[in-house]
Amino acid sequence: MDVIELLESASLLVPEETATVNDLTVRDVWDHLVHDEWEIALSLLEGLGDARPLPPVFWEKLAEAADRLRLERSAAWCHWRCSELRHGVIRADLTLRSGHGVRRTTPLPGAGVLRPMWDIGHVSPSGGRAVSIAALWVEGLPVLEPGGRATIRLVPLTPSHWTDVQPGRRITMHEDRSVAGTAVVLQVRPPDITVSPG
Repeated sequence: MDVIELLESASLLVPEETATVNDLTVRDVWDHLVHDEWEIALSLLEGLGDARPLPPVFWEKLAEAADRLRLERSAAWCHWRCSELRHGVIRADLTLRSGHGVRRTTPLPGAGVLRPMWDIGHVSPSGGRAVSIAALWVEGLPVLEPGGRATIRLVPLTPSHWTDVQPGRRITMHEDRSVAGTAVVLQVRPPDITVSPG
């Protein structure tokens, strides 16, 4: 499939009544496809995917189109959304620590490449702290500076570890034994049980 076929195919998976917060619809996507404005069409489809849950195949087609257009962050975002469907997602407000005694002195990458450890309140069999791993995506920013604050999305490596996490819970991020940041959970969406965990 070429880019336009991928975008057309993805757009057919969006129910016609779906609209973004700006009232953009699938009809708007088709207008851009007719004029070979593929990047705009891709961006609109990503927005429509945020308006309502869509199947993994939708995100897979967008990821392939973004790869072919050499839009790395967009492709990473579409792959990320597939992971959210398969493993669940936790949105949280993260504040990174800065200053003396903090391991991270460089910006935290925002596009889902970091998989830090999280203290979400579990205790190990020996009575010590148990941590769980989750990939991290920073919403709206390419990086998060030390001392910075942003809304993040977490995809748990082992979703069953995160079943007790609820909005309002404070969790801590670790890249080593020290606390790298503190987050307050805003939203929890479990894995989509109709999607295989591929």
